[in-house]
Amino acid sequence: MKIVKKHLDEMKRCYCASNINMYGENHILLASEDPDVACNMYSGKDFEIKENVWTHPGGCMSIIPIPHKENEFLAVQEFYLKVSPSLAKIVWGKYDKETGWVIKDVLSMPYIHRFDIYDVGGTNYFIGATIATSKKEKNDWSVPGRIYIGKLPEDPSTGVELEILADGLFRNHGYWHGKENGKDVGYFGSDQGILKVTPPDTEGGEWKKEFILEGQIGEIATADLDGDGVEEIMTIEPFHGNAIHIYKKEEDGYKKVWTYDNTIDFAHTLVGTTLCGKPSFVAGVRREEAEVFYVQYENGEYKATVIEKGVGPANLCVVHEEGRDLIVSANHTANEAAVYIVTGE
Repeated sequence: MKIVKKHLDEMKRCYCASNINMYGENHILLASEDPDVACNMYSGKDFEIKENVWTHPGGCMSIIPIPHKENEFLAVQEFYLKVSPSLAKIVWGKYDKETGWVIKDVLSMPYIHRFDIYDVGGTNYFIGATIATSKKEKNDWSVPGRIYIGKLPEDPSTGVELEILADGLFRNHGYWHGKENGKDVGYFGSDQGILKVTPPDTEGGEWKKEFILEGQIGEIATADLDGDGVEEIMTIEPFHGNAIHIYKKEEDGYKKVWTYDNTIDFAHTLVGTTLCGKPSFVAGVRREEAEVFYVQYENGEYKATVIEKGVGPANLCVVHEEGRDLIVSANHTANEAAVYIVTGE
């Protein structure tokens, strides 16, 4: 497997890594958490086409394409952990070839950190996780975060009516979008553990919730690395933690089977995916060696391989294209927007 890095831009405090498919082509999106740094889009085989998505404001945590809408997304803007009360909000982006991106506000949502859009019987539902509900200052974690759900209207700028799905989740930071029997499922990580959320089959049905792993969980990803038909769980522990583990499901619950043995600090991002068709976890650490690395199962054991040190990804996104995979990397420590191109040797 060959991995070649492509430097896209200098981007202060680059934080969000995403992708949207438009007009039959993948478009990479990278954005900053800084208040005054742009969000940009890159396309073309060598990412030679660069377009501005927005210039201000920043504070972007997540960008999620809207299902069944080729050229629309929702995004978080103005999430600044040091600012109280929170300015965080959800915005709607819509692209037109003539005018570019038009961005409109959807709803104010203090401390919204991660969100997604699920297809529930053909209807799009917004699901969002707040890292806390209120704060007096950055390090005040006395009020837990929540998970909200709401039907997404055809015109998101008309707003979303939300209801609380779960409460009492302190440091509600981690999130992974999984699939189970072809359906969307969500895994949310907090000091209370991993909460698995399963949407109903049809609009108006019951949303299911269950804690599947105890512990202070900062991030989650799932993938079936060992090929036994059951996905393993990779975690960062605790919040902004110094440990990365893999758990396997057994009859009496999940058992820890692997721990990353590098000294790490401020581990922040996990992805469960495939690289050149091989099941993999990809992970990023923001301090110490500030590495991006992948883990695969080889000869009966989990093996970690470092891709690059000194870059400190805040978030990663893996995109599959014909003949290559793309690891889109928001290299926060290096103040860099980058993509790693993965091909077979």
